[in-house]
Amino acid sequence: MTAPRIGLTLPSFVRDPDEVFAVVHAAEAAGLDGVFVYDHIFRVAADGTHRPAMEMTALLDAVIAESTRLHVGTLVTRASLRPAAVTALTFDTANRIAGGRLIAGLGAGDHESERENEQFGLPFGSVAERLAELRDAVRAARDRGYPVWVGGLHPQLRALAAAEADGWNRWGGPVDRFAPQAADMRAAAMRDPFVCSWGGLVVVDRDDDAAATKAGRLGAGPGTLVGGVDTIAAAFAAYAKAGAEWVITGPIDSRDPANAAVLAEVRARLSA
Repeated sequence: MTAPRIGLTLPSFVRDPDEVFAVVHAAEAAGLDGVFVYDHIFRVAADGTHRPAMEMTALLDAVIAESTRLHVGTLVTRASLRPAAVTALTFDTANRIAGGRLIAGLGAGDHESERENEQFGLPFGSVAERLAELRDAVRAARDRGYPVWVGGLHPQLRALAAAEADGWNRWGGPVDRFAPQAADMRAAAMRDPFVCSWGGLVVVDRDDDAAATKAGRLGAGPGTLVGGVDTIAAAFAAYAKAGAEWVITGPIDSRDPANAAVLAEVRARLSA
């Protein structure tokens, strides 16, 4: 088994960009492989209030400028927020700034995105309409010097990814569901190379007891991977065996730069 690349999602839902950059610098210093930003206009807190969100295109370029080695990607750019040609131009510009380090993740949006589109006067569209927008965005962005991934679970979306894109990301879900889907994606992929990746929420610390304590404090929900270095390394190894070339971690406490050093230990275990 080849060790997967380890990515880290950044704290996009903050007001102070220095909180984002602190995590970027920690990830680069720790030797992680990549960092990823979200594409949301706002987020809704548990009490119904709007949380701040960093605009994706501005944050993407800022993160690239704050790093020198890391791959920098989007999970995922929502095709319905921008015309396909504008999306491609955004990626082209970011990749030039990054010197070839960009990973362009695209998606069609889901039920959590609908409120954002409607509040900003953008149609959310039917599944068929959103898939058509996604197909246009993928075709506009591909073959321009950076890989284009598609993220999502809908069967038609996965079929689109296999036919049109350079990779696919599944967010969340156990390894026994990921494995057959990754195998199907590779069998159907029309482009070579084709990358399968998995991403999900995690709570990680030096050992299982510390991670469990942290998870309780943070209110980690079902489906969150919780564990110390050895436990998380074993979980990531299982995803890699199931076909994940990238494992992208979404720490619940994403603003804590210390996660990067712990994930570097996980990476070292996987590479040993």
